[in-house]
Amino acid sequence: MREGGLRFPDPLREDMAELVLATTYLLGDEKAYSLQERHEQSPDFKGFHRYRIFIVNRNGSLAEFREDMGSVEKWRGVRCFNVPSLWEHSVRELLEIADYLRSETEIDLADWLELDKMKVTS
Repeated sequence: MREGGLRFPDPLREDMAELVLATTYLLGDEKAYSLQERHEQSPDFKGFHRYRIFIVNRNGSLAEFREDMGSVEKWRGVRCFNVPSLWEHSVRELLEIADYLRSETEIDLADWLELDKMKVTS
């Protein structure tokens, strides 16, 4: 373990499974490292599901909480997203942000990414 705090996953390390633990609970007021909503293969290999994934602190290590949101068929047209919180937002606040992002349809990508100019290719 690195001195002075949290261990972050390094995809080049063989022991990555040790670095990111799983947790079975979240507290609404606890600070989170990030929230993602994305489509992945279901564990039973019977199609793709949408998953809500929180990264939180459990005893000084990163821990992942996954929630199966159901088949991707229910989420057609809803984009996947990643909200890096970096311990600034609580789980409850990230859920509110997720609700907004799921319903947001008009987005200026250049403004959102804070770019001065953007080249779009097809």
